[in-house]
Amino acid sequence: MVYRSYEEKAPWYDVRSWTRWTWVGVVAAIIVVVVAAVAIPVAIVTKRNSEGKYPDYFKLNYTLRETYGTDHFFDNFHYRNGDDPTHGHVHYVDPDYAATYNLTPTLTDSVIIKVDTSVGPSSTPDASTGRFSVRLESKRQYNQGLFLFDIKHSPFGCATWPALWLVDPSNWPDHGEIDVMEAVNPGAPSFPALGNSAVLHTSSSCSMDGKRNMTGSIADVFGTNTQTTDCNASLNNNAGCGVSSGPETFGKAFNAAGGGIMAVEWRAEGIRVWQFARATIPADIKAGNPDPASWPVPLADFPNTNCDIGAHFRNASIVANIDLCGDAMPENVWSASGCPTPCVGEHKCVGGWTKTNCTDFVANNPQAFANAYWEFGEFQIYQAA
Repeated sequence: MVYRSYEEKAPWYDVRSWTRWTWVGVVAAIIVVVVAAVAIPVAIVTKRNSEGKYPDYFKLNYTLRETYGTDHFFDNFHYRNGDDPTHGHVHYVDPDYAATYNLTPTLTDSVIIKVDTSVGPSSTPDASTGRFSVRLESKRQYNQGLFLFDIKHSPFGCATWPALWLVDPSNWPDHGEIDVMEAVNPGAPSFPALGNSAVLHTSSSCSMDGKRNMTGSIADVFGTNTQTTDCNASLNNNAGCGVSSGPETFGKAFNAAGGGIMAVEWRAEGIRVWQFARATIPADIKAGNPDPASWPVPLADFPNTNCDIGAHFRNASIVANIDLCGDAMPENVWSASGCPTPCVGEHKCVGGWTKTNCTDFVANNPQAFANAYWEFGEFQIYQAA
């Protein structure tokens, strides 16, 4: 047996011989390695963005963080109360008014948000300054994630402008807007093929030029012959950068098939939107383990190639509303829709912000809005683990 004297130098791996300064150096090295491990993937994503390359939507593992169940659905939202910021012919009402006019009923496994169908021209008050409707804005705000929306019925009919979207209402467009499900005048006689539009609205320096992988098409978002990939809300009458799809994705055809799931993946690499008809919902969604990496090509793809997603989208609330007329439905759009034009001869239009054929139709035809309602199942919000 050989004994080592205390004077003999210990090997480097014998931690018992390390000095305080050796320990300081080792700890500092570990910190550098950890910081680098976190920073390098972020730097790679940023580099790809700056180099204009199509991103790698690598697999993320998602964990369920929140569910808006139908038994407490409305507790998750603020009700906007008052006029519409986009000049629609509506009065958004508070919970008490909504209950009085039965605009937000809760069913066994779903909730409904609808437009009033009771107030006519002989009512007091009448709807000459706007029809009662609902706009919900979630109390919680989100920054990235995977959002699953169970949609059982989408509103349709002349004058309707329904939307399900993500936005920071207090900081638009600086914090961005993601329109998940939206249509203008769905079901109008001249627009039988109108489907869903998924649209982004942002501040400057965000565009969708270049490669995209999606089934939808860059299309006329609001019937204005505006086809653009620039998401800047200050351009093109705030058309944004939209992706449209077929008639089965909104209104009568969508509803007849039992509705479906709208899925939104919002991450640094980009924003993608899927729609799954009721009969084609992936098994992983049903099992509570959604994996977008295994899903088919999305309806809409908004990659970070020429848009810094983190800089343009943040602090978003979930918003669901049904607008009527408004900025998306000027007279030229209405006249092309095939919807009634009551303002002829001696009949003078009534309305709120601007008196048009659309506002007059809304004010005097409550029965026309029987199908102007959303029916939702659960909303689920997942975050990357």
